[in-house]
Amino acid sequence: MSLTILLIVVTAITSILAWNNPDRLSKWIMNPYQVSRKKEYYRFISSGFIHNDYMHLIFNMITLYYFGDVIEKIFGYYFGFTGLVYFLALYFIGMIVADIPSYLKYRNFSGYNSLGASGAVSAVVFSSILFNPTTKICLYFAFCIPGFIFGILYLLYSYYQGRHMADNINHDAHLYGALFGLVFSIAVYPSVIGKFIDQIMSFRLF
Repeated sequence: MSLTILLIVVTAITSILAWNNPDRLSKWIMNPYQVSRKKEYYRFISSGFIHNDYMHLIFNMITLYYFGDVIEKIFGYYFGFTGLVYFLALYFIGMIVADIPSYLKYRNFSGYNSLGASGAVSAVVFSSILFNPTTKICLYFAFCIPGFIFGILYLLYSYYQGRHMADNINHDAHLYGALFGLVFSIAVYPSVIGKFIDQIMSFRLF
């Protein structure tokens, strides 16, 4: 079983367990106030393994399935067994880094909560975009655009929404998870920058 599948299975199980037990959900969700006051730092991880509902879970896990498999294979190709360690580091550190801005912003507000694997998944997606920038990403299985164009639009959208707080989605987690995915991939494999540029330079839209 691949690490991607294992993460999906564990996340599905923990999400269902949380839905069926409000006390467990309350203990696992990211609440910056509780983290700050009670030093419950485990919430940076536990909140990434629970979701709001089935649609939230399915969307994140489908995205992880496609892009996680790609990055597992790429890291395995370049680093062998160490690539598995890098993949897990990308996912789990991405999960933590994505929540840090929200923690700093809301650590004095007891009513703020967030949950979901979106930050970690964004890290995986943007790592994949860095290695394969011209591979098309399809939105709603219909509208397909090259990965690097999708990445630019995604970052701009996440930044804008994060500043305006127009909905209940933690766009800051998406943004910082994505940025971490880029930084981490460059750190472990600096040559990816040249490969990225070469692919972009040879890209033709038509």
